[in-house]
Parts: sequence; C-alpha cells; structure tokens
Amino acid sequence: MRKRQLLFGQYLLKRDVIQRTDIFKARLFQKKNNRRIGELAMERGWMTEEDVERTSIIQEETYEKFGEIALKEKFLLKSQVNELLQLQEDTYIFFGEALVKSGVLSNDDLLKFLKEYNKLQILQKQRKGLS
Repeated sequence: MRKRQLLFGQYLLKRDVIQRTDIFKARLFQKKNNRRIGELAMERGWMTEEDVERTSIIQEETYEKFGEIALKEKFLLKSQVNELLQLQEDTYIFFGEALVKSGVLSNDDLLKFLKEYNKLQILQKQRKGLS
C-alpha cells in the first residue's frame, strides 16, 4: 500500500506549531481569496453566470478541467483561457501564505518550517528510492 505524502499543515500540526482550527482558518482564507476561472471570466464579461454554471455542471459530471470545457462549449477562446489561468496562478495564495496572512504564523516562522518540511520530503523520497 502506498503511503500518502504528509501535507504541510499536517506536519505543522504534528509539530504542535498550529492547531486544527488554524488549518481551517487558513483554508477558509484561501477559499475566499483564490479565485476560480469562472469568476474571473465573468468579471471580464467573457462568460455569463449561466455559462459558468453550465460549465461547472459538465465539470462535475466529467471531471474535465473548467477551461477545457469552456473551450469545447465555445464559451471562451484558447487565448482567454490562457490569460485566466495565468491570472489565477499569479494571484494564488498558498497554504503557508494563508497561515501568515491570517495571523497564525510569522513570515520568519513560515520560512523556517517550510525548510524543515522540504528537507523531510527529500529524505522520504530518498528512502523510497533505496527500498
């Protein structure tokens, strides 16, 4: 059986750096601030709310990516999907950033724990390679 990778939040929880409520706080911050492609497309007037809803329903049924469906349904052009994906990537808030922005960790602590976490991940990958 394949062992799942320890997520950063779980790592911090195991180290008693944060509480479970801090994970929820940071994830809620991400959910409020990380924008979906459909929202961004509506803001630009490229898709209507109905177009976004239709695309989302198809996505739930097929597990395809939103942008791929919007292309197939001719709601968006390839250049528009690319622009939306770039904007989404440029403004994405990672979990660690959300911990800082929601006041759970300082930026210095985040950097310290990320370094430790990354070292642990590298060691685990090396051990898997040896077995």
